[in-house]
Amino acid sequence: MTTPRARTGLIEGAVADLRERITSGQWPVGTRIPPEPALTEMLGVGRNTVREAVQALVHSGLLARRQGSGTYVLADDELAVSIGRHIAGASRRDVLQVRRALEVEAARLAAQRHTPADDERLLTLLRERTAAWEADDVDAMVTTDLELHREIARVSRNPVLESIYENLLEAIIENIRTNLAGAGHDDHDHTALVEAIVDSDPRRAGSEVVRYLATLLREEPEED
Repeated sequence: MTTPRARTGLIEGAVADLRERITSGQWPVGTRIPPEPALTEMLGVGRNTVREAVQALVHSGLLARRQGSGTYVLADDELAVSIGRHIAGASRRDVLQVRRALEVEAARLAAQRHTPADDERLLTLLRERTAAWEADDVDAMVTTDLELHREIARVSRNPVLESIYENLLEAIIENIRTNLAGAGHDDHDHTALVEAIVDSDPRRAGSEVVRYLATLLREEPEED
């Protein structure tokens, strides 16, 4: 007979195994995971254990059940899911202020720590971003703007800053898309920002972030 403690251990082991397959990319976001019989054989545990392990990951936000279709990978990072739930009601201004805090420091650090290979990548992303703006392609604007800022966060070589930024991506994407509808839409040139990083000028890099986000923040009414 399996004791409650042993059963708990089996469930935890199954959860850990499933989580690893998701976070490692073996089961990418959007894919359907194997059906219950296949999981039972794969994990070497009973159906009830598989069912509870899957339910635990549904609850954490990594998996989602779709009636009549199966269970799909919804996300690959539980922290991102948790943060997303906590800031779901955040205002546009709140997100802009957090972006300013993160992006200013990312730009300053990137200006200090960049390499020639980083410069080449940043300049390529800048050209792609500029082309999207010139084409007035909203989806491409969002994608290229986000990728440039993610790369700056990576070039900062501060793993904590980069992790926080990555876990805020859903809110940042929505923020970028919303900003495109505002008066700051035409203030799109990030050439000076990238040049400051390439020129190893952290003060100018930080100032450029403050400049373009200040334009957007001025559109938002101050709270009492």
